[in-house]
Amino acid sequence: METIQATVDQPKRIGLPWGSFILCVVAYLFGGTASTLMATYLPLAVPQLLGESASADQVSQVGSWVSAAFLYGWMTGGLLFGPLADRLGRVRALSLATALCGGAMLATAFVPNEYVLFILRALTGAGVGGILLISTVYLSEVWPVPSRPVALGVLATTFPVGIVATGALASGFSDWRAAFGIGILPVVVAFLVWLFLPESAMWQRGRAKTSAVKPNLFSLENRANLISGTLIFGSVLIGLWGIFSWLPTWIQSLLPIGQSGQTERGITMMLLGVGGIAGGVASGFLVATLGPRPTLLLTFTGCICACGLLFLTNQSFSPVIYAEVALLSLFFGISQGSLSSYVPTLFPVSIRATATGFCFNVGRLFTATAVLFVGALTVAMGGIGNALVVFSAAFMIAFGTVWFRK
Repeated sequence: METIQATVDQPKRIGLPWGSFILCVVAYLFGGTASTLMATYLPLAVPQLLGESASADQVSQVGSWVSAAFLYGWMTGGLLFGPLADRLGRVRALSLATALCGGAMLATAFVPNEYVLFILRALTGAGVGGILLISTVYLSEVWPVPSRPVALGVLATTFPVGIVATGALASGFSDWRAAFGIGILPVVVAFLVWLFLPESAMWQRGRAKTSAVKPNLFSLENRANLISGTLIFGSVLIGLWGIFSWLPTWIQSLLPIGQSGQTERGITMMLLGVGGIAGGVASGFLVATLGPRPTLLLTFTGCICACGLLFLTNQSFSPVIYAEVALLSLFFGISQGSLSSYVPTLFPVSIRATATGFCFNVGRLFTATAVLFVGALTVAMGGIGNALVVFSAAFMIAFGTVWFRK
C-alpha cells in the first residue's frame, strides 16, 4: 500500500508534550475498558434484564444486538467526530467524545431494560470511536517527528491495557451494574482534556490553508488508499469484534452447567489485554524491520491459524485455552498497532481526521451487521465455537487485500 508521509511541519518545542500524551493515553485506555466491559458481563446482564423465563435463543439474540449497537455507535462516532475534529479542533472534539463515553457507561449502571441498554451501548461506542480516532490524529500532529512512531505505538497498546482493566473489574465485581460505575472516571478526564490540552498547532495552520483550497476526500490521489484502508481495517474488525464480543460466552459454554465462570471469563479478558499490549509493542519493531506489507501478511496468517487452533480443538474448558487465547491476542495486538499508527499517515493534515475516521469506521458498519449474525450462526452451526470460526475467515479477506495491493 502506497503511503503519503506525514507532514514534517512540526512546531518547535522545548522537550516532549508529556501532558498531552498522558491525557490521550488515559482516554484511550478507558476506550478499551468501555469496549469490552459489557462483553465480559454479557452472560449475566442479558438474562437478568430479560428475566428468568428467557430462552437461550432469546439471550443469544439480544446479546447480538447489544454488541451490534456498540459497533454501530462506534462507527457513527468515528465518522462524525472526524469532521468535527477537522472543523472545531482536536482538543474540543476529544473532550466531547471522552465525556460521551464516560456518561453513557455511568448511565448503563442504572439501565432498566434491554432497549435502553441498546441506546447506551451505541452512545458508548460513539464516544469510543471519537476517542480512538482523535487521540491518534492529535498525537500524530503534536509529537515530534523522530519519536512519533514510538509514541503512537505506545498509545495503541493502551487499548488492550483497558481490556486488562476490564478483566480485573470482572474478577473483582460480581455485580455488573457496580462495575459500570467506573464511567465517572472518563467524565473527569474529559474535563481535564478541555482545560489543559493545548490545541494542535499543525491543525491551526492547516485550517488556515483549507479556507483557500478545499480538499477532496475522494480525489484521485486519496481514493486508492481510502478504499484499501477501509477494506483491510473493516475485515480485521469483523473477525476481531466477532471474537472479542463472544469469547466470554464461548468460555462459559465450555464450563459445566451451574458453574459461574466469573474467574475464567475474567482471566480470559485479561489475557486478551496482555497479549494485545505485547502485540502492540512488537508491531512497531516488526514494521521497522520487515515493512508494513510483510508485517500485515504475517499477522493475518497468525490470526487465521490461532483462531482455528482455539475454536476447533477445544470441546471443554482446560488451562490450555489460556495459552491459545494469549497467542491469538498477540496477533490481534500486532494488527491494531500496525494499522492504527499507519493509516493516519496516508492523508494530508487538512482531511486527516476525516479520512482516518472513514477508514476506521466505515468498516464498522459491516462489522456491526456481521456481529448480529453470531447468534443465528450459533444456532445454525450447532455451537458458538463453529460460528466464531466462520467469523475468523474475515482475516482471509484482509490477507487477500494486502496480498494483491502492491
